[in-house]
Amino acid sequence: MAKRLSDDALSAWIGLIRAERSLLDEVERQLATADLPSLEWYDVLWELDRAEAGSLRHRDLHPKLLLAKHNLSRLLDRLEAADLIERRRCKNDARGADILITSRGRALRRRMWPVYEEAIARCFAAKLDPKEIAALNRALLKLVERQHRSAAAPLE
Repeated sequence: MAKRLSDDALSAWIGLIRAERSLLDEVERQLATADLPSLEWYDVLWELDRAEAGSLRHRDLHPKLLLAKHNLSRLLDRLEAADLIERRRCKNDARGADILITSRGRALRRRMWPVYEEAIARCFAAKLDPKEIAALNRALLKLVERQHRSAAAPLE
């Protein structure tokens, strides 16, 4: 069987996955140390806080999230039980729900940000110089763009 990957390509792939896992684990540790909820809570609250009127449909929220959500509905249940979000029936679609961030949700997101920002600064930004960060950003944007393009290409 012919080798499909260069050693550099395989090493870069493994490094990308390990770096992501290591960085996210450290962010989670920092949040827990500050007695704050997990990063997945922040992820949802941030997207809702950024959305027009602080509201998104479930189907629109899911693809915006940075972290994988295998069961977004359960996460939303926990956020709703903590009074951080509210679900309302869609006026124009009885099957759907609008998810709104509450004032408590906004306040929690604002409390979480400084801890998250410090973790990003210390564990990521401080480890690379500005040129390395710019090069990494370009490479990742290119990868995402090309992946989206190939995923959207029609099958022949």
